Amino acid sequence: MSDDDKIRAEALDWTLRVGDPAFEDWEGFTHWLDANPAHARAYDTVAAAVADGAELIAAAAPANDDVEPAVVASPRRRAWLGGAVAASLLLVGGLWVWQAGSRDLYRIETAPGQVRSVALDAQTRVDLAGGTAMEFDRKDPRFARLESGQALFTVRHDEARPFRVTVGEDTLVDVGTVFDVRHDGEDFSVAVSEGAVQFNPKAQDLRIAPGEVLRRHGKAGDYTLGKIAPAQVGEWREGRVTFEDTALDSVAADLARATGVAYVVAPGSAERKVSGSLLVAPLRDDPAALGPLLGVRVRADGKRWVIGKP
Repeated sequence: MSDDDKIRAEALDWTLRVGDPAFEDWEGFTHWLDANPAHARAYDTVAAAVADGAELIAAAAPANDDVEPAVVASPRRRAWLGGAVAASLLLVGGLWVWQAGSRDLYRIETAPGQVRSVALDAQTRVDLAGGTAMEFDRKDPRFARLESGQALFTVRHDEARPFRVTVGEDTLVDVGTVFDVRHDGEDFSVAVSEGAVQFNPKAQDLRIAPGEVLRRHGKAGDYTLGKIAPAQVGEWREGRVTFEDTALDSVAADLARATGVAYVVAPGSAERKVSGSLLVAPLRDDPAALGPLLGVRVRADGKRWVIGKP
């Protein structure tokens, strides 16, 4: 087997494995993609072949769902991939068509203090911060749903198939983008460092540009568009969190997610606002060190650390 054939076979194997909702070896998949630029190109080509196969089957499938669809591979695909590989791809495509009509979601969660990276294709990655729950669609790698927590999206732009993120009732559509989304209870924000994000295209239809952040505090709160340093977008991946005139309830949620330390807000202190830029690692070792850094009072309460007014 030539090196090219080996890479194509590996790309097919990863395509089949990643499509399984029980798949968890995202680190191995990412390492394989990064090991050789040819891996990413082969994966993109194989994934496209799967999508093409699904479309062929969808077009040829009879109306009676009880009748198994006939599958015909195009000569071009057979010539490139070989008969056995093309048949495997079309089998996957057939399964996708058979399951069409509703999303086939799988869920990924991270524990507080944990960071996890999910590769959706060769150039699209989602980094999940600690304490985050997200859903992805095995049939549609251009879709994600953030249930709670925070995630950084590095997205390959495809004008024909834009990447969409739903957060509660809101929808974000990428415009060639690196962006960070945060969703805690009724609080919401999206910050952009590259490209742009279109917010609720069928409603507000607001474009968020690089260096801008859209925020909403509370379910009934108004959306506000502000500025943010692009370097701060997703900085939690590097072990730093920055607050600028941020309410303590949001600070506690962000710190608990980043450190794994159970920070909570003292009664009556939730709306107090603070500013500062903090390294995460020292707070794991000494949660009380937060006090002088942000000018707040921090006290232990069992396994929790209560943040309040000084």
